[in-house]
Amino acid sequence: MLVRDRMTPDPITITTGTSLREALELIRSKSFRHLPIVDEEGKLAGITTEKSLVYASPTSATSLSVFEVDYILSRTKVEQIIQGEPITVESDLPIEEAARVMIDHRIGCLPVVEGEKLVGIISDTDIFRVLVEGLGGGHPSLRVTVVIPEEVGSLARVTSCMASLGVNIHSLGTFWGKQPEDRVVAFRLEGVEQETATRALEADGFQVTNVWEPSDK
Repeated sequence: MLVRDRMTPDPITITTGTSLREALELIRSKSFRHLPIVDEEGKLAGITTEKSLVYASPTSATSLSVFEVDYILSRTKVEQIIQGEPITVESDLPIEEAARVMIDHRIGCLPVVEGEKLVGIISDTDIFRVLVEGLGGGHPSLRVTVVIPEEVGSLARVTSCMASLGVNIHSLGTFWGKQPEDRVVAFRLEGVEQETATRALEADGFQVTNVWEPSDK
């Protein structure tokens, strides 16, 4: 899964010459939280959010009249609130690496560029959707979590165990365990009862740490 597979292509943008009032009206009228800023040549200059725009606006605590506040919002350009160079990624970056960039920089979205051209934007919501999809969230299936040793062939043993029962593995994710020598595997199964799956896994020497299925299954 690459960034290009989950980004929003050709996002709505504003220019450095857009006023704060216009930017606020635009972002409040749409369902997105991040607004890329481009310069007169169409190159990415920055990115802003509704929160940033509000912080840059006069507050209700000032003695300014409504007309004065509106005047300031109309005259102030977004280029005046851009802070530093935007952090970007390319469209062929693996999506988990894009997530790592967001975590490392504590940001909620990344503009996607090809050269200097803005081609898309990917947000933390897009990343969460990939996580939900990859782990089968919302799918009416049995979810089993096991601990396996971090060694060659362990994952194959787990999947072979389930295959021997004629079970379909709808989704599967692996994670680091509490100990360096352990891996945690969470998978969604179709066509098997809880007791049958648990008994088979434990018989093969795997530690089953959790079994869950939706109540409305």
